[in-house]
Amino acid sequence: MQAPGNLFDSRPASKNLRPLRQLVRYLKPYPWLLALTVLALLAAAVTTLVLPIAARQILEIGFTEENRALIGRHFQFLLGVIAVLAVASGGRFYFVARIGERVVADIRKQIHGHVLAMNPTFFEVTRTGEILSRLTTDTTLIQTVIGSGASMALRNLLIFVGGFIMLIVTSPQLMGAVLVLIPLVLLPILVLGRRVRRLSRLSQDRVADTSALAGENLDAVETVQAFTQERAEKDRFGAATEAAYDTALVRIRNRALLIFLVIALMFGGVVGVLWLGADAVLSGRMSAGVLVQFVFYAIFVAGSAASLSQVWGEVQRAAGAAERLMELLEARPAITAPSKPRLLPVPAAGNVDLEAVEFRYPSRPDERALDGFSLAIEPGETVALVGPSGAGKSTVFKLLLRFYDPGGGCIRLDGVDLRHADPQALRSRIGLVPQETAIFAANARENIRYGRPEALDTEVVAAARAAFADDFIRDLPDRYDTFLGEKGMRLSIGQRQRIAIARAILRDPAVMLLDEATSSLDAESEHLVHEALERLMADRTTLIIAHRLATVLKADRIVVMDRGRIVATGTHEHLMSAGGLYARLASLQFAPEA
Repeated sequence: MQAPGNLFDSRPASKNLRPLRQLVRYLKPYPWLLALTVLALLAAAVTTLVLPIAARQILEIGFTEENRALIGRHFQFLLGVIAVLAVASGGRFYFVARIGERVVADIRKQIHGHVLAMNPTFFEVTRTGEILSRLTTDTTLIQTVIGSGASMALRNLLIFVGGFIMLIVTSPQLMGAVLVLIPLVLLPILVLGRRVRRLSRLSQDRVADTSALAGENLDAVETVQAFTQERAEKDRFGAATEAAYDTALVRIRNRALLIFLVIALMFGGVVGVLWLGADAVLSGRMSAGVLVQFVFYAIFVAGSAASLSQVWGEVQRAAGAAERLMELLEARPAITAPSKPRLLPVPAAGNVDLEAVEFRYPSRPDERALDGFSLAIEPGETVALVGPSGAGKSTVFKLLLRFYDPGGGCIRLDGVDLRHADPQALRSRIGLVPQETAIFAANARENIRYGRPEALDTEVVAAARAAFADDFIRDLPDRYDTFLGEKGMRLSIGQRQRIAIARAILRDPAVMLLDEATSSLDAESEHLVHEALERLMADRTTLIIAHRLATVLKADRIVVMDRGRIVATGTHEHLMSAGGLYARLASLQFAPEA
């Protein structure tokens, strides 16, 4: 599976609008909402075009006492048209905005679910922050176009076409003058408008740079302070802010020039047409009502053309955003459930068998992470994997969880090849206590219940007690209902690790994977957690990645790995007496602890 290429250019723009067609499938579930939107849109456009005709009729009747009643009826008609216009415009905004929000919500849910199903290969080449940007920046661009831009574009297109036709019908002579003036007025506005849009994107990029820098500093504020880099980071942020200001200043200057040109050319053109029309009225070639009607339509056409030019830039950006979002949705995970998965035997035994496994990470195809790796683990056996960094210990865990498939060989759980099983069914039989514990922005109870969402509160408390987490949880302000903060910032590292162990205990899996489960604990916490782990590992297949002597000593077998291969296997005493890599690692890592 190839990760999407170049999906994550910030604030994209595209000249190809075809990606927007793919958004149609998100509109299909809401036909009545679309019908009401189109109806309101047509009503708003038609009533807008009727206004100049009503104004002309009032002027041509003549303001005399004899025409008082007739003028009153025309004004009543005009008020009715305005009422319809107001209702239609409000309805158009409501229905279009609602559709925009609905479509964006559907897209965000689909992308989030899709990304969660992607295997680690995808995340090796895709930064999480970039995916989050797609869920926010790109979907917001699409919401802007669908929720307002598309509505404005269609409304102004209808008014432009209708107004253009009415200009010809009203006065062919003045229309000839308008056709000459339109290019002279719009050309400089369009050219400068494109420059303003380009500068706006650049200005947004500079602001994004400052936000990213501030976020980085805040996430690492303790490191910044520990290394006394406050002034350096302050200077970096100041430089980024000044760069954003300078870019914004250039944008402001060009925007001011654009406003000047819009007012000067637009109103200058209107005055020129009025001058020609006034001369025609004075010479008797045209009535005042016709002139007023023509001016109204000229303003409508010019205004709608200017609005269309502005909306076009947003449509281009939304097309680029849609293209990247659709490419993200079209990316397929390398790990999927087979069409007819083999069922894992019930009850689960926990038999693990790795046979001649070969594996290379997709991002590092020239390096063998595992090379002919074979290991059979009996149900209930505890096996420790030790070795230097890069030996392939964590790779074994990832393959057992089927985050990847081996390039050669076979991995079986309870006799079933993992490639023939449903990944969800497989992972439901495995518990993981990682080295870096993931604590979610929720309370303590929900963080432990993550191991088994249907668990009762009493079961959650029992798991916490087994992991020796109950005491410190009860000392929290709201006990099990205490919000633990983003990434568990309200807990110590050791407390977070005990939450993870409680989560694994609650899951009650057939196979337990412990990845440096006690590496972050102090001596007292480690003693408590070791007792909890002994209960957890009892009568359960357990694989341990550990450098701690206490954990290795109690393993049934120790497997020594180096460069993706098994170089030795045995008990601690056997391996120490045999010398070699394990004895050297033990002297470096375990002897001080012993």
